[in-house]
Amino acid sequence: MKSIDRRKFLVQGGMGLGAAILATQLPNELFAAFDSGLIKRPFGFQSYPIRDRLSKDFAGTLKLMAGMGYQEVEMCSPSGYSTIGFAAIAKLKTAEVKTIITDAGLSCKSCHFVFGELTNKLDDTIAFSQELGLTNIICSTFWLPKTATLDDYKKAADKLNVAAEKIKKAGMQAGFHNHDFEFKMLEGELIYDVLMNRLDPSLVKMQFQTEVINYGYKAATYFEKYPGRFISAHLSDWTAEKKQVPIGKGVIDWKEFFKAAKTGGVETCYVEMDYETYEESAKFLKA
Repeated sequence: MKSIDRRKFLVQGGMGLGAAILATQLPNELFAAFDSGLIKRPFGFQSYPIRDRLSKDFAGTLKLMAGMGYQEVEMCSPSGYSTIGFAAIAKLKTAEVKTIITDAGLSCKSCHFVFGELTNKLDDTIAFSQELGLTNIICSTFWLPKTATLDDYKKAADKLNVAAEKIKKAGMQAGFHNHDFEFKMLEGELIYDVLMNRLDPSLVKMQFQTEVINYGYKAATYFEKYPGRFISAHLSDWTAEKKQVPIGKGVIDWKEFFKAAKTGGVETCYVEMDYETYEESAKFLKA
């Protein structure tokens, strides 16, 4: 994909000399706070963007990702996602999945689940999560129709609160992952803010997806607005033209991101991008 020089973008965009200087900083400087305890390394990657590769060669692809420098994989529930790319992995026993991940030199403490797995099949989800060794059970989305009302979102949030209480009793943390559609106005309110007010902060932590920079929303803003409410984040970077580029090549201010992430409570970051960007992104993050 066509990239844009970040320094050129910042200067032409009128962000000033300070921002232009920031854009020239080395990754080690950007992550000084990170290494001093802001967030615990290693960085991980989300499995969904490379589901086709994983389905064709689960063990080999995991080893390939580990070779790039990633040390953690965030899975998607093989059962819940069996019809959208994880059918081959769903045929494996949970113990086999865990062994393959470990043998690749990776760890897995977080996994995405479809909403139904947290409402209609919660006992099975908890059992699977415990066997896999998870600490975080993430609701990927509520899967509500485009015609959903704010009341529908509130009811879904209430259901997640109920599930999260049982997840907590099982010794794990429930979380909620946003997409772009939670950053849309509905009935005069931003859906994401409604969810933040409805979800119980003592039971549900948030996983922030940085892709919403394309809609004018910064992760840092929400980390600071809702301190301690976040558990992890999905990293991706973008040009001013909303084209995906490797981490560090786009418009996101990563120094600001990681500084604010401490306030937000973020513990782990997972790169979630097109496969072609993973290696260069890993080089930036581990530099």
